[in-house]
Amino acid sequence: MPYGKVLTRGAKIRLSEKPTEFIPPPITSVDETGLTQLWLQDLALKILYFRGYQTAFSLSEAMALPFAGLVDGILDALKREKFVEVKTQTGIGAGSYQYAITGAGIARAREALERSQYAGPAPVPLAEYNESVRRQGRSRVAVLPKMLKSALADLVLSDLTFSRLGPAVNSGTSIFLYGPPGNGKTSIATAVGNMVLQEEMYIPYAIEIAGQVVKLYDSVNHVLSGDEHNTPQGTASLKAGTKRDPRWVKIRRPFVMVGGELTLEGLDLVFDDTNKFYEAPFQVKANGGMLLIDDFGRQLVRPRDLLNRWIVPLENRIDYLSLHTGRKVEVPFDVMIVFSTNLPPRDLVDEAFLRRLRHKILIEDPSPDTYREIFKRVAENKGVNYADRGLAYLLQEWYIKRNRKLRASHPRDICDQILDIARYMNVNPEMSKDMIDKAAGAYFVEI
Repeated sequence: MPYGKVLTRGAKIRLSEKPTEFIPPPITSVDETGLTQLWLQDLALKILYFRGYQTAFSLSEAMALPFAGLVDGILDALKREKFVEVKTQTGIGAGSYQYAITGAGIARAREALERSQYAGPAPVPLAEYNESVRRQGRSRVAVLPKMLKSALADLVLSDLTFSRLGPAVNSGTSIFLYGPPGNGKTSIATAVGNMVLQEEMYIPYAIEIAGQVVKLYDSVNHVLSGDEHNTPQGTASLKAGTKRDPRWVKIRRPFVMVGGELTLEGLDLVFDDTNKFYEAPFQVKANGGMLLIDDFGRQLVRPRDLLNRWIVPLENRIDYLSLHTGRKVEVPFDVMIVFSTNLPPRDLVDEAFLRRLRHKILIEDPSPDTYREIFKRVAENKGVNYADRGLAYLLQEWYIKRNRKLRASHPRDICDQILDIARYMNVNPEMSKDMIDKAAGAYFVEI
């Protein structure tokens, strides 16, 4: 189903003027899961095969499905077919019955494992995921100068940089940060992400595409909402009085950062030949949030090939992914994408692609006054006794005489060197000539 069309169950989804008020509707039957009874039976058998004895409630948590009306029916069907059997009862009610897989169940579980070894929360159909991304689209809250200065308060940036960052962030589309290394491009992107990604959203643990499972949620790139609680089985337990589909988890809007490890293959569905299910690519995990491609140009793949991969998503806000069967599927591309590079743009991309990147921002080397302000802040924060005379000596001897460029990261690193030396010599960390020479001599590499 193409992205943007209305789902059969779409009328049940609650929607208000605030995108984050989207709540996946509760499910009470197999039909409402969008999956077949046989598929869910196989999932239950695989979980029992891997985990051994499970109570009905434990199995319900592992499958991320309600017990009443769903898991109880699945277990009844498996009992009738003699694929599972009740071993004991650990409490009151049918949910406390402890189940074990039988010999016949093991045989069927192994057949299912030949197709896929996925044995986690039940997935959500692709069409429902696509609709959820559309309905939870990032709010276009206007970023004002005061907000931006507060978000970047820990950084010392020029007024020109501030004036360019604001409109770029408000665009919510794409930003190209470039300039010499060590001047805060990654820090800027991270601070902007923390500012604009304050809201929360729901994502499914996994997505179902033509019988295949795509694992979406991961604890590295997705931070659970404050009111979300992980059970020992790894599924989200609902707060008292909350009614929703437990196959979804509430997270902070994602901030995903990738660097030199990024490949073209990593931007498509990644099929695990051993486990026989997929991992969602980075841009899908970042849907509803921000994707930072750090150190762009340092990847093993050619920059132009990597950038050409983004042309369609950037223009149409839609991405196309491929299953290992060759089938292509359509997913929304609701991502603020930030490219950060130390390399000259002319060495990376052509004019046609730069035109598609709405905002190009040069992060320049700091001026002497900016460098001094950075050094004062860092020294105070780290407990180094700051001295203008010491800084003047550092600039004259280690920058001007050696034709070395100022970098915004140098004050932090030099102060760290001073602290290391002072700790070893058992003296106070200060900006004396001797201490500066030792610190700079250990930090800078003469080529």
